[in-house]
Amino acid sequence: MFKYTLDNKRYYTLNYYNRTKYNSKVFKVSLNAGFGCPNKVNGKGCIYCYNGSGENNGIPLIEQFEKVRNIVDKKWPNSKYIGYFQADTNTYAPLEVLKVNYEKILSLPNVIGLNIATRCDALPDDVLDYLEELNKKTNLVIELGLQTMHESTSKLINRGHTLKQFEESVLKLRKRNIDIVIHIINGLPYETKEMMLETVKYLSNLDIQGIKIHMLFILKDTEIAKMYEKEKFHILTKEEYVDIVCDQLELLKEDIVINRITGDPDKSLVIEPKWLIKKFGVLNEIDKEMERRNSYQGIKFKKTDI
Repeated sequence: MFKYTLDNKRYYTLNYYNRTKYNSKVFKVSLNAGFGCPNKVNGKGCIYCYNGSGENNGIPLIEQFEKVRNIVDKKWPNSKYIGYFQADTNTYAPLEVLKVNYEKILSLPNVIGLNIATRCDALPDDVLDYLEELNKKTNLVIELGLQTMHESTSKLINRGHTLKQFEESVLKLRKRNIDIVIHIINGLPYETKEMMLETVKYLSNLDIQGIKIHMLFILKDTEIAKMYEKEKFHILTKEEYVDIVCDQLELLKEDIVINRITGDPDKSLVIEPKWLIKKFGVLNEIDKEMERRNSYQGIKFKKTDI
């Protein structure tokens, strides 16, 4: 059995990380604070981003949180919770506004930390200094979207920042001893398998603590949906995705926590790929392929200079 798992997984599961660190069932509660996104202000945003109302939009944060807690506590009493500021860019507001929202959630019973999803171009120094102080008081994780290391793809999907900006933010966060989880997307338009593996090789040699691996999904009413209608670029099959993810797991350092390994699209909005809707089927296929290979996370990791 892989040493960082409690079941049949051959990679470092978030469940293992939480269980061993907190000795408890831990639930992340997704929150929408309505902060918006600088990339949407300065342009159209990333081409895959859905600009609808979004889950919990307009509902007070405490109400969002308690709605989830009321359900979870019935099945798992005395669970611990992490507030997950998920929607859009969650450091994109004046510092005082951020403080009020973060600390409002941290004041709730059994909340043991925060995960804050953001962009590398929305981390000014005053916010970084505050996050450093917050990190000393609670369990803090910053989730940074990268999606791909390749500048050509980044421009195509309108990420709105450079790889250099991303690297600088990683260094600033780690200088403050703040844990980082990076988001990547497999299957971006015209990327080859080798390009997707290069992104993981690159990240595996950075000082990061976790990764989220997503499959590109095309949602209705997005710029990428218009692009797909015109160009019909290749969408990864389930078999291709499973193969790529397993290769990526082999290349990742064994101590990087796999926070997510597939996407979870809104069924009512997804155009392609339809196979992604059956999430647990994808997870099972990844497990089976790693077992078939008799392989584990990190088995092919090689340290290189960035």
